[in-house]
Amino acid sequence: MKVAVMGAGAVGGYYGAMLARAGHPVVMIARPQHVEAIERQGLRLQTSAFDEQVAVVASADASAVQGADLVLFCVKSTDTESAGAQMRPYLAPGALVLTLQNGVDNADRLRTVLPHHEVAAAVVYVATEMASPGHVQHHGRGELVIEPSSRSEVVVQALIAAHVPTEISVNVRGALWAKLILNCAYNAVSAITQLPYGKTVVGEGVQDLMRDVVAECMAVAQADGVQVAGDVNAAIRKIAETMPSQFSSTAQDMARGKRTEIDYLNGLIVRRGEALGIATPANRVLWALVKLLEQKAA
Repeated sequence: MKVAVMGAGAVGGYYGAMLARAGHPVVMIARPQHVEAIERQGLRLQTSAFDEQVAVVASADASAVQGADLVLFCVKSTDTESAGAQMRPYLAPGALVLTLQNGVDNADRLRTVLPHHEVAAAVVYVATEMASPGHVQHHGRGELVIEPSSRSEVVVQALIAAHVPTEISVNVRGALWAKLILNCAYNAVSAITQLPYGKTVVGEGVQDLMRDVVAECMAVAQADGVQVAGDVNAAIRKIAETMPSQFSSTAQDMARGKRTEIDYLNGLIVRRGEALGIATPANRVLWALVKLLEQKAA
């Protein structure tokens, strides 16, 4: 199965490299500095079990998706429509575009740009970072939950064979919302403080703040007709226990002076709350503070 990774950063680089290790031809579409490093020495994937230079093709051009059976779509939520439009002329008619992104509406937004291609959402549970150009460091987990599609069974089999635990769920919307709520609870706090999950949760008043954030998110989800998957509170406890040294993706973006996805995390809860008549003060404060820090950095 030919695989293209659109936006091969920490998340896309990890899953693309795992598929490449299993023998699938993979092309990484990434920023020029990552492409240059990969062309020199392959993609370095460092985990607790191995540290390897994985042989993949790299390109900075969206045209590299041409001929791919599977496209792992891993760009930031802020770039969903523009990256989709860049890919559109080159996508094979039968390709599956699998969105591995934060937020809950990326697949729907991408479908408006790719109306003649199959798009499926995925929920991602992995802790990774770009340690340096062309170097992905894996800190833990790696499960995927994907939406049913005409190619989902084939994709799941390939991912499982590549040692990526994957399942298909008819309630991906509910699973995406569960992940969104985790991100709303952790990401902004980690970004504002520049602390990892394990250190944020022991801060004075932080667990009370997280409970307020989660309660607001659940109220918005219920009003929006979403059946949130699983036990959210248990999942939130598990994050700090299993990824204590992980910084949120929002914290990593902020540390690098990059625009964050906060508008699609706590900001989405604020917007949906306004539309549904539900107050979201805790989410609004976190969203506003991250936006202010973004402006300061700019």
